[in-house]
Amino acid sequence: MADTPNTQKHLFIHQQPPPATPSSSTQQQAPAPATTAAGKDDTVPAGMTKLPNGVILDKDGKPCRLCTSAASWRALTKQAKSTPSTTATSSTSTSTIPKSLTTTPGYTDCPPDSEALGRSTWTFLHSLTASYPAQASSEQQSEMRQFLGIFSKLYPCWVCAEDFRTWMAEPSGENQPRLGGRKEFGDWMCRAHNEVNRKLGKSEFDCRFWEERWRKGWADGRCD
Repeated sequence: MADTPNTQKHLFIHQQPPPATPSSSTQQQAPAPATTAAGKDDTVPAGMTKLPNGVILDKDGKPCRLCTSAASWRALTKQAKSTPSTTATSSTSTSTIPKSLTTTPGYTDCPPDSEALGRSTWTFLHSLTASYPAQASSEQQSEMRQFLGIFSKLYPCWVCAEDFRTWMAEPSGENQPRLGGRKEFGDWMCRAHNEVNRKLGKSEFDCRFWEERWRKGWADGRCD
């Protein structure tokens, strides 16, 4: 799937901003600002603050935590803490964390960033294909098609949801869900995941082994 700089699609991209298109101005990040010799940012209007790289805005114009990586969110939080505020935030300064949540080893009570959300989502989706019938009935195929349509609209990272819908709706029909049975559905989901891996610069998974990874377990017994 060839992409041009202005039309590149991002399927479940959790670290990159949405593609720049004239019709989706709310999805854009500000370009790298020009600076003067003194380091002053001349592209940011007076009274406005430049967001750290990687921060994606929600549709209401506020930073979207579920669309942004943990590193970018930490940079945003650090920036906010270093910026003087004219409003008191006593509610946050006096809040307490339940002791049970702070003493559980390995447990985090923080909202997920885009990467944590993505990992959890892929685990769920691949597990979904692993439990799909070997031969699906017309009703089962219809239900799964409806689920994927709803999922691609309600996924919490809205830019990722849009990209997934765009990918599935590729004009040639090549990316339409393959729902006849477990084997082809699992392969389709693996291809969808590899599309993400390519765009993130990660290695691709050999889809011949998707069942060993997500359903049967490996022959060497490591999962037993």
